Amino acid sequence: MYAVLTYEEWGLNNMQLIDSHCHLDDERFDADRDAVIERAAMVGIDEFVVPAVTASGWPHLRELVERYPSIHSAYGLHPWFCKLHRAEDLSLSAQYLESAVAVGECGLDAMHKNTSLDEQLFWFRAQLKLAADFDLPVIMHAVKSVDLVLKELKAFDGLKGVVHSFYGSQQQAEAVIKQEFYLGIGSAVTHAKNSCFQEVVARLPLEMLMLETDSPDQPGASHRGKRNEPAFLLETLHSVANLHAIEAEEVAAICNANARELFSL
Repeated sequence: MYAVLTYEEWGLNNMQLIDSHCHLDDERFDADRDAVIERAAMVGIDEFVVPAVTASGWPHLRELVERYPSIHSAYGLHPWFCKLHRAEDLSLSAQYLESAVAVGECGLDAMHKNTSLDEQLFWFRAQLKLAADFDLPVIMHAVKSVDLVLKELKAFDGLKGVVHSFYGSQQQAEAVIKQEFYLGIGSAVTHAKNSCFQEVVARLPLEMLMLETDSPDQPGASHRGKRNEPAFLLETLHSVANLHAIEAEEVAAICNANARELFSL
């Protein structure tokens, strides 16, 4: 079920990769987290940015950071879970953000029917302020809401971050880059049905891209219907390299440098 292609099967030389967005704190990894991290390390993926999504999960993520030096934590309040967020979470976050690489995952999701955009905006704005106060980048969820997210960012001059799992138009991508935010490219680029998005990615500057799995969700084309995991990041790397018609090692080096710059790794 969790077969992982080797470097040789991808036709690659050994390299190191950062999964810039994965949820290794998710309970779906509880039974085999060590094995998941080991499989990732076997193919050169040896650092992970892990954003928590609710305050109740922050202590667990902090424990994982203490156990696994390869995990870099971010703490946030996800728009899907507005009903679970409490005002005191914003004060509590100060205890966690001092050791975090980012604020997030936070943002807006116009497709999520259980929470209104007004609710989401309250929590998003509060977290943008936290990011500004702590001088941290923001990891943003933006589903059918990229334009609105960008509008909100304009109130916080100088803020940096990434729109994770970007799946938008060329115009939206250019608008994100104009505000000096990175674009997180995930497994959507591996699916043949997403040819329009692949054309967008082919035109984007690698200097503004980071690679991610968003595991355990969003598996790539080779693992459709299965639990996603960081080791599968090579499929996304391979797809981006093909679209840009350059060596995968070069893509990895550039995207790694971007992640290190943004998250101060």
